[in-house]
Amino acid sequence: MIAVLLAAAAQAVPAPVAIPSTLGAIGQQKLPAKGCAAYLWSATDRQLVAMAVADPATIRLSISGRTIDLSKAAGDGAGKLGFSDSAEYRGADVTARLTMEVVQQDGLTNGAKVPTGALQIDRPGQDGLVVPVAGMIGCRS
Repeated sequence: MIAVLLAAAAQAVPAPVAIPSTLGAIGQQKLPAKGCAAYLWSATDRQLVAMAVADPATIRLSISGRTIDLSKAAGDGAGKLGFSDSAEYRGADVTARLTMEVVQQDGLTNGAKVPTGALQIDRPGQDGLVVPVAGMIGCRS
């Protein structure tokens, strides 16, 4: 009886469907001449998906094959190295929210680790996307 119920339940659950990602890799990026930049890769496939710059506060993303730079519209939390704990970046048709943990440690000069973070992408009339990220921050004075 239990075997019959388990078989019926297995048939009732649809197979997982791969959700196409609109967030793509941005390729190699240079450290700004002055200030700090956070290089963030997808925690699932280790591709570089975002570069956030502290000053001017912007983020670079590749959405649907198009590389765009968004300006920071708001930020929360004290943060470190010029980055807020949570920041919102906006463009004409996209909003990106970046939350990241910045960890400075002895022996790591001119930067920090980003062991965990989340990048949320929202576009009007389309499904939102949340990508777990991790990375490094590099700084130049």
